[in-house]
Amino acid sequence: MTTTSEPRPADNDKLDGAVLRVAAVVVLGAVMAILDTTVVNVALQALTLEFQTSFDTIQWTATGYMLALATVIPVTGWACDRFGTKRLYMLAIAFFLVGSALAGAAWNIESLIVFRVVQGLGGGMLMPAGMTILTKTAGPHRVGRVMAVLGVPMLLGPIGGPILGGWLVDSVSWRWIFYINVPIGVLAILLAWRLLPKDQPRPAEKFDFPGMLLLSPGLAALIYGVANIPHHGGVGATSVWLPGLAGIAGIAAFIVRSLKIDNALIDLSLFRNRTFSIAMGTITLFMIAFMGSMLILPTYFVLVRGESALQAGLLLAPQGFGAMLTMPLAGKLVDRIGAGKVVLPGLALIIPSVAVFTQVGADTSYPLLLAALFVMGLGMGMTMMPISTAALQTLTQRKVARASSAMNIVQQTAGAIGAALVSIILAGLLAGKFGVPTSQGQLAATAAVLNPATHDAAAVSAGDAFASTFTWTLILVAVCLVPALFLPKKPVLPATEDDEGDTVPPAVMVH
Repeated sequence: MTTTSEPRPADNDKLDGAVLRVAAVVVLGAVMAILDTTVVNVALQALTLEFQTSFDTIQWTATGYMLALATVIPVTGWACDRFGTKRLYMLAIAFFLVGSALAGAAWNIESLIVFRVVQGLGGGMLMPAGMTILTKTAGPHRVGRVMAVLGVPMLLGPIGGPILGGWLVDSVSWRWIFYINVPIGVLAILLAWRLLPKDQPRPAEKFDFPGMLLLSPGLAALIYGVANIPHHGGVGATSVWLPGLAGIAGIAAFIVRSLKIDNALIDLSLFRNRTFSIAMGTITLFMIAFMGSMLILPTYFVLVRGESALQAGLLLAPQGFGAMLTMPLAGKLVDRIGAGKVVLPGLALIIPSVAVFTQVGADTSYPLLLAALFVMGLGMGMTMMPISTAALQTLTQRKVARASSAMNIVQQTAGAIGAALVSIILAGLLAGKFGVPTSQGQLAATAAVLNPATHDAAAVSAGDAFASTFTWTLILVAVCLVPALFLPKKPVLPATEDDEGDTVPPAVMVH
């Protein structure tokens, strides 16, 4: 074997103590933000009763958080350069901590929604800033291992969030789903101050304020319009199509403008990188399908099977355990054999496991469902973070911060749209089964299931609606195979930069 560059020493490929300490701080912040998203989902019914409001109002405690995430993420890349990643990361934790304390003390639904937005402003900066810090500390050649470490909170959220939320709501108080972030946030700030490496702010280029005013409200308006579809049962309502079109127009104007200037809020030249573009296409389709499935799985257990929120959270645990087994291995394999050879087998595991849920009913065997969830988790551990790794591996360090921001924008937007789309499908199917308007489908199903006289028939009808909805999520997952086929199937060495900052090809091993 002949090489055109010196191989790296084996020791350099290991995550040393300094990297692991940084990873611990980043994971702590990410766990705090991701847990809070899933914790709130299981508390929506308790919040509805507490504030004596309707479900379509209370759901904005979740949607408002997502809107804040989508709004602040585009700013994070520029802010990392301008203020330094350590300062920005500590500021993000502070915003999240304050928002959590205020949300726990909320006195009405309006104040709770506002304080959830404050939380989102911090949460939206946590993940991209944390990814940037960790990737820079470890170096591009260890990005797969780094992504595996950062994937821990992605697993703990689905496992721990519903369980913790159900327990807190049932045994303590709904306020503690927010208060619990306060001690965690204080610890995260102290550890970040002590352990994160100091970084110097770069001479920042002029900030793209016009771009921010186009993109951030554009994303927010688009998500707002899509989120309103389930309530109105279609796209004909003014509160659906008007913000939706305004959002699309804002995003389109941002793209056109960004292609003409040098200091765009998001570096669209990233998408000239073939691997980055393919990875973004794959993660978009995957997040739409994944977030949709995660939305309706606990609802199936609660509505059709009559489980409590805590029991539903426990039933979802096998999925997280499966992902915990494969994610560390997948991180190492991506660096050695290429993302394509990891992601495709992962999708091959997810597709048949989702297919099991397309046959779900009111009395489907729990061992079968738990086994399907475990296999689904195995596949998830081989897809989500490896796709993100593929997006970043071929980029220069100079572009990592901007690429992380772009990737997080794609993930949040796709996830929000996926959740809304699946809500539309499920609401329409439930409404059809129970002969009510779309906005009343879930309420009618709940009432019929709780009525002993209609329980059995209602559970069967509701189960059929969930099965049909899972068929659509199966189609969305299967479509992910198309772009995934073009992911790299060989190890990828990172690009390097010459003295002027221009990208030059990486050294290539010739066998």
